[in-house]
Amino acid sequence: MTVERELFSSRLGFILAAAGSAVGIGNLVGFPVNAAKNGGGAFLLVYALFVILVCLPVMMAEMAIGRKTVKNPVGAYNALSNNSKLWSVAGIFGMLTPFMIAVFYMVITVWIMGYMVMAATGNLDHLASGAAFGEFINSYYVFGAMAIVVAIVGVILLSGVKEGIEKAAKTLMPALFVMLVLLVAFVLTRDNAFAGLRFFLIPDIDKLNPSVINSALSQAFFSLSLGMGILITYGSYIDRRTDIVGSAKLVAITDTGVAFTAGLMMLPAVFSFNPEVNPQELSDSSVSLIFTFLPKIFLALQTSIGYVGASAVAVVFFTLVFFAAITSLVSIIEVPVAYLVDEKCHSRKKALTTLLMTAGILTLFATVSFGMVPFFTEFVHYAGAPKSFFDIIYDVFYDTILPLNGFLLCLFVSYRWRKANLSAELAVGNDKYQGSWIEKYVNLSLSTFIPVILLAIFLNTVAQKFFAYNLLGL
Repeated sequence: MTVERELFSSRLGFILAAAGSAVGIGNLVGFPVNAAKNGGGAFLLVYALFVILVCLPVMMAEMAIGRKTVKNPVGAYNALSNNSKLWSVAGIFGMLTPFMIAVFYMVITVWIMGYMVMAATGNLDHLASGAAFGEFINSYYVFGAMAIVVAIVGVILLSGVKEGIEKAAKTLMPALFVMLVLLVAFVLTRDNAFAGLRFFLIPDIDKLNPSVINSALSQAFFSLSLGMGILITYGSYIDRRTDIVGSAKLVAITDTGVAFTAGLMMLPAVFSFNPEVNPQELSDSSVSLIFTFLPKIFLALQTSIGYVGASAVAVVFFTLVFFAAITSLVSIIEVPVAYLVDEKCHSRKKALTTLLMTAGILTLFATVSFGMVPFFTEFVHYAGAPKSFFDIIYDVFYDTILPLNGFLLCLFVSYRWRKANLSAELAVGNDKYQGSWIEKYVNLSLSTFIPVILLAIFLNTVAQKFFAYNLLGL
């Protein structure tokens, strides 16, 4: 018995859900950190160009594959390749990647929730201490927070596409935007905030170098959730009247707008806290910035707005990041859920239960790999250093596999499914697409320079992450 596939009820619902999948920790914290470490305005300029020239064609292709096949990544690749064993591997990568990323993202979301609760209960001074983060991630409180996060995500996904994913996006995304704008307005009233604003907005072309270009492209690709199978899956939930080209543009604008606004919040806040800050001294890790550096900034606000006011600002910030993490986590987990529903004929409830038993166990392993359990803390060694179970998931599935998935997608669309079929699908809902310069650019870019760029990033990431060697000399 075939169950009719549920669709998003409106184009707005799809755009907000797709934007919710893209807007996450990488936008709110990772983007400002990368901007600070890579020339501020120069990084911003290159990032915007890559979103337009590289990311948009890949995004359109993913959405088109999803809508054409009305399937998850595994089913989509199989359907369009006539069940080719070679291309089924690409589909499996497209499903396995978000499954494993969900493990690492769940851990981060749990930490964010813990900090949100502690800030709300008057513990901001403790959060700002150097020992707070290490104590929290190795405490049993993380398991209670994990249960709550699992319950929230489970309720959303169990409710389905319209009543769960779409309704959550329509509630959480506007709330996220409002909180972000309020925080920007507040931060810009702080002393020396405009020094950070100038650094962020005014490009210093002299700072452009291969390293900045590589960082901007990686951030743009990862920020838009490309290569995760999410947009193929979400594309399968949109109807035939939807203009994919226009929708992809709006998703990219929304995602980039959030990242840009986060930069307006984060960098002025950093410069306000420490006017003599050297952006190169910021941590390489977005996670470290959230949980160690920012609480100190919030606590410093007590001199002007009092401890309660400073705590309130911290609560708003961590709530903002928590909302972004939840929308991303929902979209990430929906990919393996859709796979189990489509390919294994599971009900949504059974699919979620299966994921809880598998990804849930892996999440527990990752959670205890920060010192709580030595076996998982020093799980393997590579690149001359011990790596935890959490490190492996991050290095393999978040940093390394995404550009490979994007590379395989470009080859598949251009040389297996064929560009003419892609054009025909993108023309559905957009009568002016075929014959336009956008069509010519999308077809040319997906078959030439975009796969070359993604392959270079993949190979260099493998060399850096696992062999401590930089192929590109960046």
